[in-house]
Amino acid sequence: MTLAAGSAAADDTELHQPWDELLGTYVSEHADGINRFDYGGLKDNAADVAKLNAYLDGFADLDFDTLTEPEQFAAYSNVYNALTVKHIVERYPTKSIRSGYIVGPWKRVFTTIDGEERSLDAIEHEILRVEWDDPRVHYAINCAAYSCPNLQTDAWFAETLDEELDRAAREYVNDPRGVTIRRNGTLQVSTIYKWFREDFGGSNDGVIDHLLEYAEPELATQIEAKRRITKHEYDWGLNDAKTAPGS
Repeated sequence: MTLAAGSAAADDTELHQPWDELLGTYVSEHADGINRFDYGGLKDNAADVAKLNAYLDGFADLDFDTLTEPEQFAAYSNVYNALTVKHIVERYPTKSIRSGYIVGPWKRVFTTIDGEERSLDAIEHEILRVEWDDPRVHYAINCAAYSCPNLQTDAWFAETLDEELDRAAREYVNDPRGVTIRRNGTLQVSTIYKWFREDFGGSNDGVIDHLLEYAEPELATQIEAKRRITKHEYDWGLNDAKTAPGS
């Protein structure tokens, strides 16, 4: 499936407006490049918790066959992110989405989409990664961790999907969470590029080619100098506004 919006894309602004408003209220940008979410603030606001729940409930009977492919991608990505936020808020305060689990909650957190119960795991691995052969899927969804690509301050919308996914990819690749040049000139990269190597060309060379597609010129030059990945890193700490520097 293509992610290009195309002339046939309808206006999904109204559909995602509640989530867009919640993101605008509770996501904050920081100088270190990591967006934080105010989970405690949302938990304390009963009206906004109800808005989040109503937004997710709105997909239970939505016929996805009536949506264009970009609208479907935007919807699944927004639902994934909203459901993740709901899960964290229900367990807050917590230090990590993995707290209390051996691996994580992704197979245990469900919502109803188009008449079917879907887990976070199913949305990511059975729908988004399978139906869209596009590595930018990994920049669209957020797992509430420091090292994850940012939860954006706006919802995903079909009309601007391609350009916004490209922007998110550039944002992450050019951040130390994505790529760090080690002292010996080799690369430390996000463990995302190891976990999902098959989505990035199936090899370290494929990952490097992907990174070069979005790297700024100075970083691209440094990557090309050795083209060798020697370390992967990932911080599962909660992307919580309450634990941000200076908070």
